[in-house]
Amino acid sequence: MTRFFERFHALLAKPLTPWSRILIVALVIPLGIALAQPLWRIRMVAPQYPTGLTLDVYSYTIQGGNEGRDLPEINTLNHYIGMKHLDRTDFTDLDWIPFAIGALILLALRLAAVGDVRALVDLAVLTGYFTLFSAGRFVFKLWSYGHDLDPHAPIHMDPFMPAVIGTRQVGNFATVSYPLLGSYLLAIFATAIVLLSLWHLRSLLPFWSRRADLGAYV
Repeated sequence: MTRFFERFHALLAKPLTPWSRILIVALVIPLGIALAQPLWRIRMVAPQYPTGLTLDVYSYTIQGGNEGRDLPEINTLNHYIGMKHLDRTDFTDLDWIPFAIGALILLALRLAAVGDVRALVDLAVLTGYFTLFSAGRFVFKLWSYGHDLDPHAPIHMDPFMPAVIGTRQVGNFATVSYPLLGSYLLAIFATAIVLLSLWHLRSLLPFWSRRADLGAYV
């Protein structure tokens, strides 16, 4: 076990390979684009709304479809079942998510310039934490909206969990929820950083242990 930790700490102190630094710089591009792209879409379809009502979630705001006109319509419908008014000021997570993504961009650029394997692993851990925490907060927010219903609303509904991914029937509305381009770009960055970390630590992993010497030829 002592030998394992000695090897582990020795690997952490190694500098990144040149191609790893180039890859990290390239990964900053999708991360930056994700700031301006929608992360998630919630779409509601019913007989009286055959074209559907949409709500897009960005890293910094929420936006209704049909040039913003869908959001007031969604809030009107939510009022009848006692759901809280959807307002940007209630989505406090969107106040810090852009800064978190910006911090990841700065850390990635610093890593590409002067970082070592230790800094790469740290970035992978931070990225994983940001991804899981943000996803957890999104699920919790959906749960809160579906369970914090006004008991005096015109239409009584039992508390429910809105769809996170996929389709769920709520009354006469089919609600569809799915990720958009921004989420895919964040996933590309997170997945690549984690895999790159594992590649640099490959000699400690059973699957790669017999191929550790391949790094000398890259």
